[in-house]
Amino acid sequence: SKYFQSWTIRLNNSQRYRVIVNEKMFKMLADVETNDPDSGAFISQAKMLKNLTVFTTSSLDVTNSIEKDVASYIESSKLEELMRIKDGSSSIKFFILEGSDDNHVKELLMFVKGLTEMTQDRNFSVNGKQLEIETVLLSLKGNIDLREVSKLTAKLNVPGGELLKNATKE
Repeated sequence: SKYFQSWTIRLNNSQRYRVIVNEKMFKMLADVETNDPDSGAFISQAKMLKNLTVFTTSSLDVTNSIEKDVASYIESSKLEELMRIKDGSSSIKFFILEGSDDNHVKELLMFVKGLTEMTQDRNFSVNGKQLEIETVLLSLKGNIDLREVSKLTAKLNVPGGELLKNATKE
């Protein structure tokens, strides 16, 4: 979408980090043979995904800009709020596009801001460079099983992915 292209352009300096995984990569991951007994759920979920996009930033200016764009994207995409969590200075919001049943969605959008204090003592690094994280934006598209999505993001080691264990309709 135009929003994700815009964020990609803005996220090109050292205060920003992005991950984009497309459908072809998910299919390749699903075809990898493994002896790991816990990988079954990961493989079955990976086969159903079309796109994973994750942006992180430590910049408050970029956070404010993305927050405005997220509001526009939610409205134009007809996403509905699944839940929100407020923990001190951080907030987490989950939005979904309904899927085939109550446990499946076509899109899951997670927007987290206010993480600087919570993540300052954690070791987030890329290529050996320490990252500070204020904001995480995660978009996952496909046939997403809300009961399994946190296992998938944990296996992929996605920034903010551990927060998805809260994203269920139960």
